Amino acid sequence: MEPTRQIYWNVSQVWAMYALLLPTALVAGYGVYSRWSRWRRGRPAARFDRPRERVRLVLKHALAQRRTARERYAGLMHAFISYGFVVLTVATTVVALDADFGLRVMRGRFYLYFQSFVVDLFGALVMVGVLLAAARRYLKRPRKLVHTDEAALILVFIFLLCLQGFLVEGWRIAATRDSWGAWSPFGNLVARASSRWLSVEAMQGAHAFTWWFHLVTSFAFIAWLPYTKMAHVLTAPLNIYAANLAPLGAALKNVDFEQAESFGVNSLAGFTWKDLLDLDACTECGRCTAVCPAHKVGKELSPRDIVLQLRDLMHGRPREVFGLASANGGGGVTPADGEPTTDVEALKPLPIIGAVPATQPAPLWQCTTCAACMEACPVFIEQMPKIVDMRRFLVMEEAEFPDSMQEAVTSLERRGHPFSGTQATRMDWAEGLNVRTGADVKEAEVLLWVGCGGALIERNQKVTRATAQLLEQAGVKFAVLGREEKCSGDPARRIGNEFLFEQLARENVANLNRHNVRKVVTACPHCFNTFRNEYPQYGGAFEVFHHSEYLARLVEEGKLKPLSDSGQKVTFHDPCYLGRQNGVYDAPRALVQIASRGNAVEMSRSRNQSFCCGGGGGMSFVDEPPDQRVNQERAREALETGAEVLAVGCPFCMTMLEDGVNARRGERDMKVLDVAELLWEVSRPRQLEGGGEKFNHRDTETQLEQS
Repeated sequence: MEPTRQIYWNVSQVWAMYALLLPTALVAGYGVYSRWSRWRRGRPAARFDRPRERVRLVLKHALAQRRTARERYAGLMHAFISYGFVVLTVATTVVALDADFGLRVMRGRFYLYFQSFVVDLFGALVMVGVLLAAARRYLKRPRKLVHTDEAALILVFIFLLCLQGFLVEGWRIAATRDSWGAWSPFGNLVARASSRWLSVEAMQGAHAFTWWFHLVTSFAFIAWLPYTKMAHVLTAPLNIYAANLAPLGAALKNVDFEQAESFGVNSLAGFTWKDLLDLDACTECGRCTAVCPAHKVGKELSPRDIVLQLRDLMHGRPREVFGLASANGGGGVTPADGEPTTDVEALKPLPIIGAVPATQPAPLWQCTTCAACMEACPVFIEQMPKIVDMRRFLVMEEAEFPDSMQEAVTSLERRGHPFSGTQATRMDWAEGLNVRTGADVKEAEVLLWVGCGGALIERNQKVTRATAQLLEQAGVKFAVLGREEKCSGDPARRIGNEFLFEQLARENVANLNRHNVRKVVTACPHCFNTFRNEYPQYGGAFEVFHHSEYLARLVEEGKLKPLSDSGQKVTFHDPCYLGRQNGVYDAPRALVQIASRGNAVEMSRSRNQSFCCGGGGGMSFVDEPPDQRVNQERAREALETGAEVLAVGCPFCMTMLEDGVNARRGERDMKVLDVAELLWEVSRPRQLEGGGEKFNHRDTETQLEQS
C-alpha cells in the first residue's frame, strides 16, 4: 500500500475555509498597504541597483540569519521558530496542491520523509523555540528587549497554533489507526496518549472542533500579523535587500543645497523611503542599544528607542507627522476642538525632534557616530545616519548645539581646524626632519596627509614623526601639504554642519587635484574615511591608505626591516572609522605582532564588535560627565587584558584612551602608543659606524617615556 492519508478527514463543508480566506487576505493586505503607503511618502533613495549582491545579502542575513546567530541563545530560538514556520508553510501549500489542484504529491516517500517526519519535527522545534523565547523574555528578562503585551500574545498564538496542529494530527492517527502514524513522532505521542483516555467518537468530535478552531485562529493570526512586530517577516527581508551596499563609513547622505527647502530632517517626510522602511523593519531585539557606547555608560541615547518611537509616531499620528490634509472636507488637520482648519501652518508636518523622549536634542548630541548600532542590527537598520540628519537640522536651521562643538565649528570656519585653543602650527611636528612640502608634492610618490590631530596635538605629533621617519627609512618619496592643509571636514559633517563640510571637501579636493595627488597615506581613520568614501562625490579620486596598511605593506615588501621587538604584551584598540566602518583589521594587528613578537592579546570586544573610544561625532570636543565617560569604559577593558601597551591607530583614540587609562589604571601602568610608534621603536637605526645616526630625529625612547 502506498503511504498517504486522507486529506480533510472528518471535516465537511471545506468551502467555508475559502470563504474565510478572502476577508483574511483583505485585512492582512490592507495592513501591508498601510505600511507601504507611509514609506512612499519618504524622499527618493536608490536602493535597487546591483541586484545580485542584494539577493546574496538576503540569502545570507534573512535566510541564513548570520547576524541573528551571533547571539547563540537568541539565534537558536529564532532559527527554531522561523525555519519551523517556513517548513509548516511549505507543508500547508503541499496539502492545498494535492487536495485542491489534484497534483497528488502527498504520496510515497515524500509523504513519509517530508510531510510526516520533517514537518512533525519542525513543528516541535517551533514550540521549543517559543518556550526558549518565553524563558528569555520572562525569566532572564534582558534589559535590551521591549517588554509588551503584544509580544506575549504573539508567543501564545504561535504555541497554540502548533499545539492545535499536533492535537489534530494525533487524534486523526488514533481514530483511523493510521499504519504510517509512526512517521509522525510527536503526533503519534498524542495519538497514544489519547487512545488511553478517549473513545474513537470522542476523538472524532474533538478533531472536528479543533480543526475548525485551528483554522480560525490561523487566519486570525495571518490577518493580525501585518499590524504587529511580526510584520518583520515581510519588512526585514525587504530592508536587507535595500541595504546600503557601501561601507558603513559612506552611510551619510549628501544635501542638495541648491534644491533643498530646509537642511537636515525634522519630520518623517524629510527621511527617505528606506528610512521609513527601517522603522517598520525593527524586530525590537535591542541589539543596537546594547552595543551603543553612550547608552552603555548611562547616557540617554538609545538607537532602539529612536526607531521604535518614530515608528509609533508614523503609525499613530500619520496625518500630523506627514502633514496630510484631514479627510473631513479637504481641510487641514483637525485641532482639539474638532473643527477642520485650512490654515497653511496646520499642514506642516509635525516636528519629530523633541516629539518623543528618544529624539530630544540631548540624546542626539551623545552619539559618537561609531556605527556599532548599524553593524549589530540583524535587519540592517540605519540608525546613525538618522541621528546625523536630525543634528543637521539643529545645527543648520536652529543653530542649537553644544557650546564646545560650536567652538570647534567656529575654529574650523576661521582657522581650518577644530582645535580652537592650540597655538601649534601645521609643521611643528617636522622640526629637525627633512620633509618635502609645497611644490614638492607634485613630484612625490605619496602625499602624507597629517590631519589636524596629527599636526596640532603635541602627543600626536610624535606619531606623525614616527610615520614620516618610517617612510623615509623605507625610501618612500613622500611630501606633505604643510600650511596648505586644512581639516578634512569630518568633525563638521558628524556634528551636523554639512555646509561647512562640503566647503572644506571642495577646497581640499581642488587643492589636491592641483598638486596632481593620486596616493594618500594618513594616520587618521576619520580623514581616511573621508578621503575614501566621501571625497569621490566631489571629484577626489585618490588611492587612500591608513598608515598601518601602508607600513605593513612596506614590511611585507622588505623595504622596512624591524631589527628587534619590544618584548611587551600589547593589546590593540580598533578605531571605529578604520575597522567597523571600513573593514581594516589585519594591517594594524600585523604591526602589533611584529613589534611584540606575537605577544599580543585581544580585548573582550574587538574587530567589528570593538567598543568606541568616545571621540567620534564631535564628542572629543565635549566635556562629558565624570561618571559617563566612554573612554574610561574602553580603558577598563584594555587594562583587564593585563597588557603593558595599548596600541591605537587614530589621533582621537590616542587622546581619549590616554585620558581614560590615566583615570582608570590606579596602581597599574599602561602606555598608549600608536602602531607607527611601535614599529619605529623596533625599526629605527641605532648608531652607524663613526657614531652618527642615519636620520636626524628625536630620540624615540625619550619621546615614549615623556608620553
